[in-house]
Amino acid sequence: MIEYACQITFRQNWNDNRLQFDNRSGLIQYLVLTDPEKIWKPDLFFQNEKKGHFHMIIMPNVLLRIYPNGNVLYSIRLSLTLACPMDLKYYPLDRQTCQLRMASYGYTSEDLVFSWKEKEPVQVSKDINLPRFTLQEHKTKSCTSRTNTGEYSCLQVNLLFKREFSYYLIQIYIPCAMLIFVSWVSFWLDPNATVARVSLGVTTLLSMATQISGINASQPPVSYTKAIDVWTGVCLTFVFGALLEFALVNYASRSDVHQAAAKQQQQRVAKWNLEQALMESGNQDLPYGMRGCEIHMPAPRKKNWCKRWLSKFPTRSKRIDVVSRIFFPFMFGLFNSVYWITYMFRDDLQ
Repeated sequence: MIEYACQITFRQNWNDNRLQFDNRSGLIQYLVLTDPEKIWKPDLFFQNEKKGHFHMIIMPNVLLRIYPNGNVLYSIRLSLTLACPMDLKYYPLDRQTCQLRMASYGYTSEDLVFSWKEKEPVQVSKDINLPRFTLQEHKTKSCTSRTNTGEYSCLQVNLLFKREFSYYLIQIYIPCAMLIFVSWVSFWLDPNATVARVSLGVTTLLSMATQISGINASQPPVSYTKAIDVWTGVCLTFVFGALLEFALVNYASRSDVHQAAAKQQQQRVAKWNLEQALMESGNQDLPYGMRGCEIHMPAPRKKNWCKRWLSKFPTRSKRIDVVSRIFFPFMFGLFNSVYWITYMFRDDLQ
């Protein structure tokens, strides 16, 4: 439940035939009553009000006019803090509908019925300026409420707010994306540059975790996942994935070294065995078992384009880095496509 504050000029019109008077042939248009407490007024209250106050500087901001036919115009300036239940699933790409509900407290619908003015019942100032929201539209409706004591007349104003996204784009989305791009720099570093790659991975991971902590501290705690939680969670996963990629590269690099050493050892053993065989055969060029034999080498298999491209890189660690240079940006671009299409082009007008 979120609170929002507003300042309104609240006007009511009703007819009280007990207040009719002679206008002296049009000389008196209306009377101004300085003490509103002297006449009957509707017992209206704001159902979702948290707190509020009247304006008393320099004089009470109250206007009460009585017309000859008994019509009464009652205008008062109020400052209200109202409750607004918000659905933050799409935060900060959300639209919120806040209500202003006005109802009779003691008079049932049999005694008192509220109705909106036919023309422009709600007027919004053109100079209104909200730091993080834009008031897109407002709608009026009736909201008759029923309780154990009876049915009460009620009026409602729905205010549709759209959250300004530029602030969150600059403060959250772009910095998170930049941290991901920085984590990808390790893919272009030498696999043996252990200190540089570990430092880069850990630094970006800690920076992302600090960024997420700051974001969560400024948000209301809710039990469901918000749009910004999806973004920060996936960004943290990409940064962590870049760090795990180096662990895999480091393992592959050490494995490449062991395989190269084992291959050299096998070549040395094979060469020594061949020399021993030649020495034992005397002046013959080949060992006895190899005389008259034809050696048929199997025809090399035709590799596909992917294997041919990867074969240009001599070690597995280098191949992992090269694949990561393509795989990580591709997956991040795919995530962005799904994310922005899902949250920007939705139909959630409330």
